[in-house]
Amino acid sequence: MEIGYIVIFWYGILHAFGPDHLTAIADFSIGKSIKKTMLITILFAFGHGFMLFVFAKVLQIYNVPESITAYGDIISSSVIIGMGVYLLYIVFANRIHLNKHTHNSEEHIHIYFGKKHTHEPDSISSGSALSIGALMGIGGVRGMLVTLGMLHGNSVDVSMVFAFVAGVSLVFLSFGAVILYINQRLLTNIKNVRTIFATAGFISVAVGSQMLLA
Repeated sequence: MEIGYIVIFWYGILHAFGPDHLTAIADFSIGKSIKKTMLITILFAFGHGFMLFVFAKVLQIYNVPESITAYGDIISSSVIIGMGVYLLYIVFANRIHLNKHTHNSEEHIHIYFGKKHTHEPDSISSGSALSIGALMGIGGVRGMLVTLGMLHGNSVDVSMVFAFVAGVSLVFLSFGAVILYINQRLLTNIKNVRTIFATAGFISVAVGSQMLLA
């Protein structure tokens, strides 16, 4: 069974490199602090891994035809497009702002949305990352069915979920480090903030649309 865990771990790594997953991580991480980026990334990975394993096992047991599982890809694509549209909305509706101020002789930059600047924890982003990770997990069901088949039908348990999440998280956190570099080096003025958010929005729409047409 140890070999099975290794297979699932590597599948998680390969699965995470999908453009839809990296796009989702970028959408959630831009403009966030290191702590928030790590939390969002881990929650997305857990939601994604748990839902993907559950649906894959259910479909394996009930032998659901591939024509049905294809709807999972439509759901994932729609989520990516929806995120992109939202990012474009907050840019063009002028609902994204940047605030600079100084604490103890050290300059701080805060990016906030809407009309009110707040320092309260961003619980909505964390909850959204978990939920969207779960929704997008449905889109990888067919690949996971193949992986479970290699394990000769072993029952899904918590350790298998953690093996997959570990593989996914390794890639997500590495990519998150790139986004953090962008946050720290480029998101220093409102023009750059809007440009980068708009770019992420257009990429999300393009990636999601390409998935729907594929």
